[in-house]
Amino acid sequence: MNPQEAPLAGPAGGPVVRTVLGDVPPGGLGVCDAHDHLFLRSPLLPGQELADPVAAGAELRAFREAGGGAVVQWTPRGMGRRRGELAALARATGVRLVAATGLHQAVHYDPELLGRIRTELAGLFVEDLTTAPVRAGLIKVAGGFHGLDAHARWVMAAAAEAHHATGAPVAVHLELGTGAPAVLDVLCGEGEVPPDRVILGHPGRSADVRAQLSAARSGAYLAFDGPSRAHHPTDWRLFDSLAALAEAGHADRILLGGDTTTAAARAVGGGPGMPYLLSTLRPALAAELGEEFAARVFVGNPARAFAAHWH
Repeated sequence: MNPQEAPLAGPAGGPVVRTVLGDVPPGGLGVCDAHDHLFLRSPLLPGQELADPVAAGAELRAFREAGGGAVVQWTPRGMGRRRGELAALARATGVRLVAATGLHQAVHYDPELLGRIRTELAGLFVEDLTTAPVRAGLIKVAGGFHGLDAHARWVMAAAAEAHHATGAPVAVHLELGTGAPAVLDVLCGEGEVPPDRVILGHPGRSADVRAQLSAARSGAYLAFDGPSRAHHPTDWRLFDSLAALAEAGHADRILLGGDTTTAAARAVGGGPGMPYLLSTLRPALAAELGEEFAARVFVGNPARAFAAHWH
């Protein structure tokens, strides 16, 4: 058996992270890119699909050489997540990979497809998480700009139901970094998902540090991302946000990822790519906020955020 390919069982009663090759103890992730994409397609990105397994493998090897141990892919259902390829890449590169179920915003899908699955969505999520040949380890959903439409509320209700059936963490796309209060109201209020099972993506795409502090006080995780060509305007304010959160006592709520969404943003495509997190961002983070903080953000926090008591 490949050393990564653990059976779907963890320590008795303890939390585990569900990777594409099986469940592993939380400490088995190592250094983690907490939000990225190896495969992705959308009608909103014509001609920019991430669909090349060879390029994905090269990116993972570069990340591994930089000291990386795990990548969490947030690509949900219907957007070309290619779980079989993820399993093959995990075996070939030695990087642990966590896949997603869930749905993105409605604009990424054929309306007829959404209509066909309307009454069975939670069941599809549960199947992906528990019985699929290559299993997902988190549920990805998406909010809108400063609010939630009917589609988002439907998907989040299904995600909450699937969380209660499985224990899986729920990862959320915040549109331009906004809307966290509405998301938390639906998931944690109406859906009764514990806040520490929720991971809010893209908080740094809004410059509102007060909103970030409020989200951290809720108990949710904040997954900052975007060191790529598409999102570079967020880079200059990243450290201010992280310092404010750390000073307020929320260093244990912070995650970091690359969120590579185009081939040009990959290291193998000329962009910073996944290795940038460790070759450039991590040393700068350690110099600014301390080595203990950097280790917490890249190792300790992901181990807790993506682990679950699966059932």
